[in-house]
Amino acid sequence: MLGGRKQILVADDEANIRRVVSAQLQADGHDVHEVGDGAQAIEALKEHHIDAVVTDLRMGTIDGMAVLRYCQEHCADLPVIMITAYGTIDIAVEAMRLGAFDFVAKPFDLAELRNVIAKALRTSELRTRDVQIEGLGKGRYKIISNDPAMVDVYGILDKVADTTATVLISGESGTGKELIARALHENSSRKDKPFIRVNCGAIPRDLMEAELFGYERGSFTGAVNSKPGRFELAHAGTLFLDEIGEIPVEMQVKLLRAIQEGEIDRVGGIKPITVDVRLIAASNRELKKEIAAGRFREDLYYRLNVVPIHLPPLRERRGDIPLLVEHFLGVYAGRFKKPVSQLSAEARDALLAYGWPGNIRELENVIERCVLLADDNTIRLRDLSTEVRSTAGSGAGGGAGDDDEDGDPNAPGGLKGVVRERTRALERDLIMKALDQTNTNVTQAARLLKISRKSLQIKMKELGLRELNP
Repeated sequence: MLGGRKQILVADDEANIRRVVSAQLQADGHDVHEVGDGAQAIEALKEHHIDAVVTDLRMGTIDGMAVLRYCQEHCADLPVIMITAYGTIDIAVEAMRLGAFDFVAKPFDLAELRNVIAKALRTSELRTRDVQIEGLGKGRYKIISNDPAMVDVYGILDKVADTTATVLISGESGTGKELIARALHENSSRKDKPFIRVNCGAIPRDLMEAELFGYERGSFTGAVNSKPGRFELAHAGTLFLDEIGEIPVEMQVKLLRAIQEGEIDRVGGIKPITVDVRLIAASNRELKKEIAAGRFREDLYYRLNVVPIHLPPLRERRGDIPLLVEHFLGVYAGRFKKPVSQLSAEARDALLAYGWPGNIRELENVIERCVLLADDNTIRLRDLSTEVRSTAGSGAGGGAGDDDEDGDPNAPGGLKGVVRERTRALERDLIMKALDQTNTNVTQAARLLKISRKSLQIKMKELGLRELNP
């Protein structure tokens, strides 16, 4: 399917820094957009699909904080990394509390910046597997569900949100674990304090301690300046450790001490730092199995599992599917400015019958794609993905009302050839619809498809679509 190199926006009023950072990112295989101030950065964000932002904090009248605020309002999942002079680290820390992904202090080690960017991109990829608070917006605790199991979860939230009790959220990817963590924070007396999220699966094992507890200058190669860890950033607020099962066993004892004693030690530090943090953890692994396998400490598990919350997969709460479909239809019809408002009976039945291994996130992605592909105000069976259509009565692509047959998978050329041709056809269809929506504006179409302009032009050439944008 459609792909492309990651798109990194680099905003700095120092040309030398832009040049060095951009050269390294390009060498790492990324596409880079360079701008010299905050106004240009915001214009670039409007014009291109961007996967991560690296911005200087101080850039004249429209600075890095303004860029961060724009991202928070218009593209909240986009990781923003601040570059700051050492004397303004306190402001950079405040930026992180307001939603920036991380910061790097000048003078910085290029390897450190590369590590932060790689971590941001990895976190962003992992983040797409679960449901974010921006994705939903109505219903109790901003959760769309009338399922009895979720009603039980509401009852737990009612009782423990405004406490300091540690909560362990379990459930498959895509079930909304971060949504629950944010609900706990936002319905507590800490709601005006930081909510700091860490995806433990995105952090290299050898950097885990520095990420959580911070480090002092010179404590290891690349530690050019001192830096607070996530526990310090979350002081007086909430720390959400997602995918906690990914933390190495040797780090788990230090985490247990931090939870029990309310103290952390920076890497290379000489005195403990007191922190007041409400801890919420989540995992899509069965931690009891991890304990049995020797990969997770039993004492840490029981310290985290003070209040357990389990989120059922979507296949066990099928009554919520129509409610979620209605919501996502409204979101993406508005976003793409298309009058899509309903489903055919065949499409509805297929959605209800499908197993949803990716849970709510997968359902959202399917509806987004359907709204983009729909020819009128109705989503039909042919608009659904092959996986979802396979649940219809006559198999993949079959069923009444589907006038776009998929073809015989045993056709000449073999299975791989059929898959390749169907993939090309789908890519061509998506590109043509995106170009039609944007009046053949390649830049805007690339943003809609979430790929770079260059990648779209290459794909158009491969598919013989260059004539659509002479």
